[in-house]
Amino acid sequence: MEGDLVVAEWTPSEHHQAFPGVLNGGIIGALLDCHCNWTAAYHLMKAQGASSPPCTVTADYSITLKRPTPMSGLVRLEAKPVELKGDRAVIEGTLTAGGKVTALCRGTFVAVKEGHPAYHRW
Repeated sequence: MEGDLVVAEWTPSEHHQAFPGVLNGGIIGALLDCHCNWTAAYHLMKAQGASSPPCTVTADYSITLKRPTPMSGLVRLEAKPVELKGDRAVIEGTLTAGGKVTALCRGTFVAVKEGHPAYHRW
């Protein structure tokens, strides 16, 4: 955590590449979706004064690939809430590699209740 910013670092393996030296775009999408989803769960928990995070699912998200993401070194993920409203959070995230932002994400994540197929599946 860095203020409202949720931060993670990840190291890709060879099987994550699209072609030599470049991270696969589908992997980038999965990383940002997951990181933004956990950011939503954390911030909804704080906003609701809960002791544990709610189970959240992705309602929508979009990924913008800015440039090729190099495979060498760490990949840094950052995400922050831009809107919290009831059981929903709009989150913006970035993926940085080699000192440059290579991908952006914006998504809506929703807390679900018992009876939803994803409830407590993770």
